[in-house]
Amino acid sequence: MKCDWTRDNIVLYIYDELPDDARFEVERHVESCADCRKELESAAAFKQKMAAYPVQEVSPNLLAASRMQLQEALEHASQNRSFLGSFAFDFAGWMQQIKLAPALTVVLLVVGFAGGTVTTWQMANRNGTPVVIPGAEQNMAEANIAGVESIVPDSGSNKVSITYDTLRPHTYVSTPDDPRVQELLLLAARNNRNSDVRLGSIGILSGQPEDNAVREALVYALRYDKNPGVRLKALDGLKGYVKDDVHVRDAVVEALMHDSNPGVRSEAIGLLDPVKADTSVREALQVLATTDQNPYIRNQSKRYLESTPNLD
Repeated sequence: MKCDWTRDNIVLYIYDELPDDARFEVERHVESCADCRKELESAAAFKQKMAAYPVQEVSPNLLAASRMQLQEALEHASQNRSFLGSFAFDFAGWMQQIKLAPALTVVLLVVGFAGGTVTTWQMANRNGTPVVIPGAEQNMAEANIAGVESIVPDSGSNKVSITYDTLRPHTYVSTPDDPRVQELLLLAARNNRNSDVRLGSIGILSGQPEDNAVREALVYALRYDKNPGVRLKALDGLKGYVKDDVHVRDAVVEALMHDSNPGVRSEAIGLLDPVKADTSVREALQVLATTDQNPYIRNQSKRYLESTPNLD
């Protein structure tokens, strides 16, 4: 087991990525283990040989794609690491440790049974009547929000009516700059059940992309939402940030290169006009100008390239 742990951490050791206590454990182990010492020496020699090779310049397209993939992995990891998942994992480990404590086991069973009874009673008494919450009378942290059901902007005033579920539907009415409204809008932007809700949320959020959380939600919608109308709304909200925000620019380039909807791609290439001299953008345009099947995208790419002829 000690050898397995050491070999798993050798790469981290030679790149100085281990904490001090772990480094000490590796060094102490290889002093007494010839096989692991040989493994460490081999890895160190390989690192030294690789360091002698010249460093290749990373392609801007590869860099942009890698950024997007990393962001996607981080977002999915964040979503999957829910409170309930963490609790279940830790609880299982805890139960393994206390399996010889029968009294505590009985207590846990009683608590679980009581919790299930209370939940069943609450669901049995549930009715479908929405509860209207005006302004700021209830802290939404107290409500276990299950999902957003509808978003209705009021054309006669600067207010938004949002219906969301807890044990029964609730409606919250306030202006879009209300932090609680924004919290619900951000939740709705990733609501995969109802495309109309996502479209309404992104439409309102696109009016305030200066907020970092909102901008991230718009980028997420542009990259992952299956509804092209939602992706178009997200593009509209991001258009003012393509020039100054490289994360937004990468997302727009990604949409131009890979989106399945011609309308989204056409909108994306229009947003890239102010940054057509950017290296990654030009490289994408060069590919599209020669290989893209869409005549508009192909011709527009050629036009952008011809308008910046001296930047290669």
